[in-house]
Amino acid sequence: MSDHPKIAIKSGRLVDPKNQIDAATDLFIAESNIIAIGEMPDGFDPDITIDASEKIVCPGLVDLRARMREPGLEKKATIKSETLAAVKGGITTIICPPDTKPVIDTPAMAQMLQQRAWQTGRTFIHPLGALTQGLKGEKLTDMWALANSGCVGMSNALSPITNSLVMRRAMQYASTFDIPVFLHSQDPWLTGNGVVHEGFVSTELGLPSVPEAAETVGVARDLALIETTGATAHLCQLSSGRAISMLAEAQDKGVKVTADVTAHHLHLSEHDVGLFNTLCHVQPPLRGKQDRRALRDALKNGVITAICSDHQPHGNDAKLLPFSESEPGISGLETLLSLTLKLVEENELSLTQAIGLITAGPADIAGIDAGHLSVNARADVCIFDPVQEWVVTSDSLVSRGKNTPFMNQRFKNKVTATIIGGEIVYTA
Repeated sequence: MSDHPKIAIKSGRLVDPKNQIDAATDLFIAESNIIAIGEMPDGFDPDITIDASEKIVCPGLVDLRARMREPGLEKKATIKSETLAAVKGGITTIICPPDTKPVIDTPAMAQMLQQRAWQTGRTFIHPLGALTQGLKGEKLTDMWALANSGCVGMSNALSPITNSLVMRRAMQYASTFDIPVFLHSQDPWLTGNGVVHEGFVSTELGLPSVPEAAETVGVARDLALIETTGATAHLCQLSSGRAISMLAEAQDKGVKVTADVTAHHLHLSEHDVGLFNTLCHVQPPLRGKQDRRALRDALKNGVITAICSDHQPHGNDAKLLPFSESEPGISGLETLLSLTLKLVEENELSLTQAIGLITAGPADIAGIDAGHLSVNARADVCIFDPVQEWVVTSDSLVSRGKNTPFMNQRFKNKVTATIIGGEIVYTA
């Protein structure tokens, strides 16, 4: 629909962590915005009424990191295919890393990506701009121009900036214009060609390993530079308990740094690699069970404030190789909500905490107006059934990437409707 229907969402349990709402109430939408919560406005005549009884109504999910594979790797996936997967998973806003082909290191590339997303009429996509030209870690980009072109932050994605002086100058530049910096803190020399966590499993399987120190050394350097430059920074996909302790200490000192964790690191460990299961080949690698415990605790106490999918769709051939030669990454858009809310089922988080970690938390990190259901806000809404079950299969996943270690698993919390800007873009 192009004329923005008037929508009444009736009798749902509305959960909006940003506004501290958890109540059975109604939601009313008109002209792409939320116009009322609770009592129907005078003269409001809905074009569409959605019965949300026995369902949960929450803000549209915000995913801090997902790769659309477009431009450059359309053989794996496209913006069209992956935004369809996103709305099926209740995701209405995506932050896209700059490691497209070509790299998002010019305003033209940033604008092109956003225009292609607009053309799909589905999920909003906010790009991150490259910290360095071509992600080569040498010359800085024009971050101010990238920010003015719609980039919500700067990142070098998974390409390390090994020269600490270049990193320091990048942070100084970003700090001058209050541009957030998104960092994947890994020491490339310690990481080497490792593909699994250094521990019992790597020894048993004889696979090249990535020690915990690869992350902690990278985090230590980056935290020192963040504190020195006064930059606003975000640490992406922390995986080790030691790194979380370092992050908590920096936050206590007032360093402006946040962090996220991927949904799969909260549920899997190195032991899930089993006998060379390439679907569990991810970067950073799945760590030990103590690390997984520390990640969950960090969500409880607010040290980590966002859960992301780190969606990386691959073709089947990418995982049909020896473990060390397979491509890392999981297709995660459609399982983000269910994996996050599984923590509620396991009594790790409250429902409000869990939903906040995939709505208001990531929106605040990215500095965007999303992840809440305030009156007059853009109507980005997710409606899901907390008891309806669904099974992860190649047929049920609409993403072009079927590379998930959760294949054939049964989950609850099935999304039944997704609304973006007052338009119903998905119904089950």
